[in-house]
Amino acid sequence: MPTTTTSAASSSSISTSASGSGNNNRQADVFSRLASSDPEVKLKALREVKNQIIGNRTKKLSFLKLGAVPAIASALADADDSNKCNNILVQSAAALGSFACGFEAGVQAVLDAGVFPRLLRLLTNPDEKVVDAGARSLRMIFQSNQAPKYDFLQEKNMEFLFSLLNSENENVSGLGASIIAHACGTSVEQRVLCEAGVLEKLVILLDGSLSQREACLESLATVLKNNPEAVSDFVGLESGRYLNSVTELTKDRYPRTRLLSCLCLVVIYNTSPSYFVNMGTKSGLITTLLELLNDPGQSGDDAALGLSCLIAGKEDLQKLAYEANAIKNIVDILKIDSELQPKRLQGLFLSLAELCSKLEDCRCSFVSLQVLDLLINALRHKDADVRAAACICIRNASRSVKNLSAGRFNSDHVMLPLVQLLHDPSSSVQVAVLGALSNIVLDFSSPKSSFIEYGGIKQLIELSKSMDPDARCSALRALRNLMFLADNKRKELFISDVNAQGFACLISDSEPPVQEQALALLRNLVDGCISSIEFVFDEDGLILDTVGRQLRKGPQAHMAIQGMYVLTNVASGTELHKEAVMQQLFPQATGSENFMLKFLQSDESQLRSATVWTIINLISPSSPGAYDRHVKLRSAGIIPQLKNMVNDACLDVKIRIKTVLGQSMSFGDNY
Repeated sequence: MPTTTTSAASSSSISTSASGSGNNNRQADVFSRLASSDPEVKLKALREVKNQIIGNRTKKLSFLKLGAVPAIASALADADDSNKCNNILVQSAAALGSFACGFEAGVQAVLDAGVFPRLLRLLTNPDEKVVDAGARSLRMIFQSNQAPKYDFLQEKNMEFLFSLLNSENENVSGLGASIIAHACGTSVEQRVLCEAGVLEKLVILLDGSLSQREACLESLATVLKNNPEAVSDFVGLESGRYLNSVTELTKDRYPRTRLLSCLCLVVIYNTSPSYFVNMGTKSGLITTLLELLNDPGQSGDDAALGLSCLIAGKEDLQKLAYEANAIKNIVDILKIDSELQPKRLQGLFLSLAELCSKLEDCRCSFVSLQVLDLLINALRHKDADVRAAACICIRNASRSVKNLSAGRFNSDHVMLPLVQLLHDPSSSVQVAVLGALSNIVLDFSSPKSSFIEYGGIKQLIELSKSMDPDARCSALRALRNLMFLADNKRKELFISDVNAQGFACLISDSEPPVQEQALALLRNLVDGCISSIEFVFDEDGLILDTVGRQLRKGPQAHMAIQGMYVLTNVASGTELHKEAVMQQLFPQATGSENFMLKFLQSDESQLRSATVWTIINLISPSSPGAYDRHVKLRSAGIIPQLKNMVNDACLDVKIRIKTVLGQSMSFGDNY
């Protein structure tokens, strides 16, 4: 009945409100007792706070708002080193560590309370329990990026670190390892630590307690990362005994230990693959990481990112993962659990992205599992890292010509959220979605009307002006692909929104990759359409002048290739266009060697080919001024250079040279 339903709802509301009020009152009561002058009352309050907040982020936040951390810091500061105060020291340190454990706001509050130096002093307390509590609390803090950094180049800091590692107290030695994992961030620090003998100290902890082993594995991964010399030293310790120990720990009964040993092996493999010649070790590592994906805690979150790091760019490992049913396992997790942590979601999508990066079988399997809706949802996720990972996943899956041709990524259902992400406040998301769109717009069998209708071209042009060079470069790459074999209508849409001054700035951008993509875009824009060639003559030929100026600077080969193809395409136009190209090849003010001669002598066959193509278009016998241009090219030594290249190692170049020399013969020039 309506009355009963309303009454029940009302009762529930009252009950919930009363319960919340009761919790707040109890927390306020506990908080007030933290400042008690009675040591027993204060001690009991400290225990209550600690017990309430362990593993409970909501209660941590409530106590933070009450100001519990400064109150606990005060209790720690007021306690002296006498035996009667040791319990307060222990409970204060434990409570502060609980606030810091996996809770960034808690770490910040602890550090803001100025309690860090006091926790360090606890390590010298004569009471072992106090030392343990201080070390555990500090380890919680050092799990956060907010923790203070240690400059290992300072002798006193190195001495302090080794005093921790040499301690017989397992929490203290584990703290030393945790500090290394947190603070060692450069190759110089890695080298200094290795030269000081830190590897020999750390491996001792592999035979220690669970907490020591786990701290050791994290530290080893930090010291060995991208450090081949350190990896070699580690593998050489006792003839590989410790490498074998780490490998064996991937079978440990504790998920966290298995995870950390896997991550350590991933670092070693990525740094020095030669130590993993055994296919069974690789396969076992992948299997363990796949199993850990199902762990509900932090180990499952970290395993997802670990798997993506392991298989990134490695086709052999991607194949092993595919054969281990990795794609289906990951997709099943995504379908079953809709409340995954952002870190795990990011890792799962990045793993899928890596699996689809090289192998067509993986891409087909991925699409067949109907995971596209999950990706679309991820594109709207509140976490930027998840949105970026989903974009990267779409980018790699859309490398499949088969999937593109089937129109799987061109529907409004996919295109609208992708175009919307071009406005994302995160530059990493923008770069990632640009990568996805770069592949999708290459499907020239599709009209791409939805992309254009949603304002895609305009937003790509806007992003080409971004302060972020990666965004500029990626936006230009997407435009380049969009203009590949584009019809006049699409080119006109682009040209109508771009001015010559802005485009010239991109061609002479401070970042070489941006220059290359701008030239490649221009190459596609002026390809096959006489009317679009006129774009380079806007504002008194500013764009064409900029191209010529860049080529005369002697750019790197990949940029020169794109620049020469721009000239090739312009030279395919009218007589006016051809003469404009000649002016760029032979500017009046220069006395240096013609850059075409350098390009014809380049080791890059594509650059030689592009240069020869330009010459073909310039001296086509059907053009009225072809003879005069031929004379000028011959006088500059370019035609004689081509005669010396008739046996070029590249077949394409050889064929084009024969075409040029055939044209030359029509002007009475024999070879």
